[in-house]
Amino acid sequence: MVTDHHAAFGQQGFVDLGCVLDPVEVAHWLDLFDEDRRRHPYFWHPYGYYQEANYDALVTTPAFDGLIRHPKLLSIVESLLGGPACFGEIGLRRMSAYSGEPHQEWHRDRAPWLDHPLRIDYLQLMVYLTDVDEDTHCFSLSPESVDEPILGENAAQLRRGVYDLHGPAGTCALCSAAILHTATTRPTDAERKTVQIYYGHRDRAPLANDSAIPATLWRDHPDPETRGFYGVLNERTRLMLSAFPGTKGNA
Repeated sequence: MVTDHHAAFGQQGFVDLGCVLDPVEVAHWLDLFDEDRRRHPYFWHPYGYYQEANYDALVTTPAFDGLIRHPKLLSIVESLLGGPACFGEIGLRRMSAYSGEPHQEWHRDRAPWLDHPLRIDYLQLMVYLTDVDEDTHCFSLSPESVDEPILGENAAQLRRGVYDLHGPAGTCALCSAAILHTATTRPTDAERKTVQIYYGHRDRAPLANDSAIPATLWRDHPDPETRGFYGVLNERTRLMLSAFPGTKGNA
């Protein structure tokens, strides 16, 4: 059955889910975000243009599994993918107050998978933990229908339009990793705090080598579904395993 999410995704390559997380949930995840940055500053590094990020958040704060597999979100992810999802990566990202010129770096994270009806190889989930509007940093996307040809030139694609994702803390969006997108950096006194999570198909290659997957999830967890979700291991995780081959997750 085709849902509104499917229709929106087919028309534009993303879906704005609105404010999915309630204020209590936002406060919970924001507390974990801030505590992670306070307790583990050595995991936070400059990222992209005017950002800092921790892409090993599952190592430093394993409780983020609860957001990665949030029931309101994972069901939509798997519906769009058309089957069981796997974990790709998680990034906690912070953009601080800024007084420079507006800045964008439009890019695609990977090529579209043309054998998929929605061209989805990997999905990105954007979660806003702070309020975002036209006077703050935001996430921007260029809509791309599955019925349109894929344009290699950024300028040509951008002529199709730009969508700035605005909304209160708790706003979420899902987009194909293959559509053109950017962090839009604006002069602002406000911080932007986000969690950005990628999901893929379990029979496809790993997304990237940004996030290590703890053995407590992919090897030692008693639930086979959890092991399956986290079981697409990237080279980063395999390298960690080779360095500590006999280590059990609860040791």
